[in-house]
Amino acid sequence: MKVSREKGQRGKQGAGESSWHLRLYIAGGTSRSLAALRNLQKICDEHLPGKYQTEVVDLLKNPQLAAGDQILAVPTLVRTLPQPLRKIIGDLSDTQRVLVGLNLVAEKSS
Repeated sequence: MKVSREKGQRGKQGAGESSWHLRLYIAGGTSRSLAALRNLQKICDEHLPGKYQTEVVDLLKNPQLAAGDQILAVPTLVRTLPQPLRKIIGDLSDTQRVLVGLNLVAEKSS
């Protein structure tokens, strides 16, 4: 598995479908980075089929790229589209929290 600055697109977008652009910042092949990659793939396949693009940025190879999105911790997921920009820090293992963070589902009231 190549973990560097790369883009991947899944599926085809139809007319009128919104496009999701997600950038995942990681630090090499650590267990948390690999878990975040797996969890992001699963979430996108289940909740955004054919409507997303992902970019993986390995900050060990390209540390200067952290400044653009003001990344202070890894792994960090940044949703650049649709606006507004949103960030989620961690390995993305709490699917419900990630869905709320990405604004894919509404937050449940306690």
